[in-house]
Amino acid sequence: MTAQTPERLIFEGREHSMCSEPLGDFFGLGGKRPEFRSPHTACWRGYVGTWEVIDGRLYLTQLKGWLKSGEEATLETVFPGYGERVFAHWFTDTVRLPQGKQLKYVHMGYGSTYERDLLLRFSKGELIERSVRENGTGEPDAPEGYGIAALTTLGNRSGES
Repeated sequence: MTAQTPERLIFEGREHSMCSEPLGDFFGLGGKRPEFRSPHTACWRGYVGTWEVIDGRLYLTQLKGWLKSGEEATLETVFPGYGERVFAHWFTDTVRLPQGKQLKYVHMGYGSTYERDLLLRFSKGELIERSVRENGTGEPDAPEGYGIAALTTLGNRSGES
């Protein structure tokens, strides 16, 4: 599996790349999943969500997706009538927000390692804990932050394939 396009999270006024997919939990619990299609191998799930932590609660605020019918999927496609945002009451897990320079590239899912991870733990959509995991120091020329550019231009820093 190719490294994946991240979901986006707005937290404390900053936009972060998320190595988590909270909407997948909604579908896993029986939420109606539209027939998404993958626009490319870096987005097998067929959508990218934008999330925001507001007053300690996790909300889905935007969805851009691709449907097998050729139409574009939006927040309204998955949650008709919910308006501007949807409280992620179904989500109980930890969101990983990679930060700093890339230490190791893994060409699969969200396996790459960065200098540190901001970890946000949620219970039923409520933020209950935050912590930082330090993973090491990156090389001066290493890409900064998680993103498709970091995934596709760096490859494996050790030269292995």
